[in-house]
Amino acid sequence: MRNTKTSLIGLLLSVSALAFAAKPASVSDSDNNGAQLAKYLDVYNSIFKQLSLYYVDTINAKKIISSSIDEALSSLDPYTSYIPDEESSDFKFMTTGQYGGIGAVISQHPRSYSIDSTKSEAFDVLISEPYEGLPADKAGLRAGDVIVQIDKTKIKGQTLSEVSAMLRGIPGTELEVIVNRGSDKKVIKKRLVREKITIPAVTYYGVVGDSTAYILLDQFTEKSAEGVRTAINDLKSKHKITSIVLDLRNNPGGLLDQAVEIINLFVPQGKEVLSMRGRAKQLDQVFKTSSAALLPDIPLAVLVNSSSASASEIVSGALQDLDRAVIIGTRSFGKGLVQSTRELPYNGHLKLTTAKYYIPSGRCIQAIDYAKRGDDGSSTKIPDSLRHEFKTANGRIVKDGGGIETDFEVKNDQQLNIVYQLWARNLIFDYATTYCDANKHIAEPETFSITDKDFEAFKSFVKSTDFKYELRTQGRLEWVMDIAKNEGYGERAAKEFEALKKKLTPDIDADMDLFKKDIVDLINGEIVKRAYYQKGYVRHTLVSDPVLKKALEVLNDKELYTKTLSSKK
Repeated sequence: MRNTKTSLIGLLLSVSALAFAAKPASVSDSDNNGAQLAKYLDVYNSIFKQLSLYYVDTINAKKIISSSIDEALSSLDPYTSYIPDEESSDFKFMTTGQYGGIGAVISQHPRSYSIDSTKSEAFDVLISEPYEGLPADKAGLRAGDVIVQIDKTKIKGQTLSEVSAMLRGIPGTELEVIVNRGSDKKVIKKRLVREKITIPAVTYYGVVGDSTAYILLDQFTEKSAEGVRTAINDLKSKHKITSIVLDLRNNPGGLLDQAVEIINLFVPQGKEVLSMRGRAKQLDQVFKTSSAALLPDIPLAVLVNSSSASASEIVSGALQDLDRAVIIGTRSFGKGLVQSTRELPYNGHLKLTTAKYYIPSGRCIQAIDYAKRGDDGSSTKIPDSLRHEFKTANGRIVKDGGGIETDFEVKNDQQLNIVYQLWARNLIFDYATTYCDANKHIAEPETFSITDKDFEAFKSFVKSTDFKYELRTQGRLEWVMDIAKNEGYGERAAKEFEALKKKLTPDIDADMDLFKKDIVDLINGEIVKRAYYQKGYVRHTLVSDPVLKKALEVLNDKELYTKTLSSKK
């Protein structure tokens, strides 16, 4: 029976893919393609009608049709998606940064630290970060509190999205939240009043170095440009600002118009900064700066990394193409596609890719060709041999098809060693919870650090759990050993393989000492976040930020800054 159902879903997916993912029509064959589309939709409707009437078991219509839609859209690109009515609030939050709720991040937390915990153990849902001054924070909820009940509903067995839906609601409405706190699982009841929660796009701004304004922009929502403008004006009114750092690292993008407005803060009126071109020519647009720049000449550095995408790349790419800013960090993600939203019946929405965008030099930075697939069905990156050269306003060479390449590359590598494992298994989070319960006073973000004694306590805490981890190299070694055995070289290389296997066996105690600095940095950041919220966390991390350090070095060297933006090196 299971094979029959699998075939059923496969059939529906295939028909759906034909219906939804038909080759785009040209003017000459639009009538023929329209007839083909109508045919396949009619076939799809007829198949489902017959199944609903005569299939041996009752079918889950919602599940099967939703699966067919998702499968069809996934064959196009990862940004084209169906948003049903029940997910509309999440979609609205992504574009506005607003929702009704208690103002806290919640997360799933496995009850065991063992490597197999995700397979065999249940999860708790807990408060991972209450936002400063919002209902959860005002009610006294803390990071680490395990949610056990919301009003009359027990949380055990509920998914993260289900708990999130219960916490959200109309501003002004009340709810009761019961949590367990600490190792003794103390029961705490809190009554909260939901508020209209607005997550600021500008997480932090301040002065770094002697006179450089630093602005951290986390997202491009409806008021992002207003937030950046406000930050600049506030800093200008209190300090003598000689340069600016705009931090777009880990910013996934958002609203395109906000990107254009932010560019306009630094670029004079009338400059073309972006164009959009797609199959539907009526949607093609050219965007120019529409007002006088707030700071048209001040030295500017933009920070990006591999998680800077979409609108972040529009801002950094346009400023690079216009030779208006130096770009520092690592190459950006490479998303040069534009999405539009279409309303569907029953309050659903279709978010679909309608165009590619081009920055002032004429290049599109899209790094992945979703129309071409490898033998395994995966999308392929555009090879360097097919990338094209373009020129900035000053004649510097830049390339398309691979994200925004930086003017100064500063890598901040994250290794997938024990440090990642300790963070991913929530051991660092849980130790920070214990530390903050025992230490009520936390030093200022710029100076705080745990002691060597605290680190030893952390090591003891880790060893008291059922924490285990494996290196990816171990798995690859086993694979190589199997190949060698099949090729007849297993015995000849047995001693060497065994020696290497021993070297690659994790020693938790030794590995924690080896990567002590990285572990301590993560613990410090988590503890500072508890005491000083997100702003304090940013202040703490900036103290030893190598990318910011490079930005200040370039901005403070007028000759280097000017030379970087010139075609003459």
